[in-house]
Amino acid sequence: MRRASNRTRVGVERTPDGRRLVVSRRISAPATAAWDVLVSVADWPDWGPSVSGVRGVDGRIEGGSRGEVRVAGVWVPFSIEACDDESRRWTWRVAGVPATGHRVEPVGPDRCAVAFEVPVLAGPYAAVCAVALRRIERLAKRRARG
Repeated sequence: MRRASNRTRVGVERTPDGRRLVVSRRISAPATAAWDVLVSVADWPDWGPSVSGVRGVDGRIEGGSRGEVRVAGVWVPFSIEACDDESRRWTWRVAGVPATGHRVEPVGPDRCAVAFEVPVLAGPYAAVCAVALRRIERLAKRRARG
């Protein structure tokens, strides 16, 4: 039996927010663990290569959450546009600009696909997302182990 690849994939897809560059990776962790990593602001600096801090939100994000994220030493405002625990997808605006979408899809009891939906004009950001996906996998595996 051929094992599913954990390599990062990049392609263009139609998302609820229009055509986006989607950077995704299948990881060996339950979808619930990966989702928890994505929505817990305490984890953002651990998986986001460009994020060194978050303030204004404690715990988990939800639709309408507002705060600031520290990027390159500067605090930038953000707002969570949508956050749906059932579909496991959230989107945000950073400095008033539509930014990445984030989603988790189960592909088995202990595997899932994590994806970033990147505005096409921000294509170079795909490299940052690829690093983030590897870090999310590490954190989600750790979270699943307890």
